[in-house]
Amino acid sequence: MKFLLDTCTFLWVVTDDDTLSPASKTVYSDPSNEVFLSAVSVWEIMVKFSLGRLHLPIPFDQFMTDQRDRHGIMALPLEEHATLHLPKLPSHHRDPFDRMLICQAIHHQLTIVTPDEHITQYPVRAFW
Repeated sequence: MKFLLDTCTFLWVVTDDDTLSPASKTVYSDPSNEVFLSAVSVWEIMVKFSLGRLHLPIPFDQFMTDQRDRHGIMALPLEEHATLHLPKLPSHHRDPFDRMLICQAIHHQLTIVTPDEHITQYPVRAFW
């Protein structure tokens, strides 16, 4: 299966946070799954880091690369074709990062791994 990690899910994976559901832990640990982290999430993490709302133990770029590699998570670039789904989405909430992740999941036929109930209101597959 193909999965897209929500930003919070990625952070919980790399910090081994207890908030991560047991079922979600199997997603990135099963070698038969393809697990992606969007450039949108990298951007969101960078914003939080630069605002001082997120502490990282090593420089940002090194942290992102090291953690994706360590957990077997592939990078997913943001492509124009994915963004074209945006006008078709209902306005359940206004988080631009979540809305772009939803567009990518729709475009690439990915299941989003997220506990976010706002995301599950959209026409996208979600798993938690």
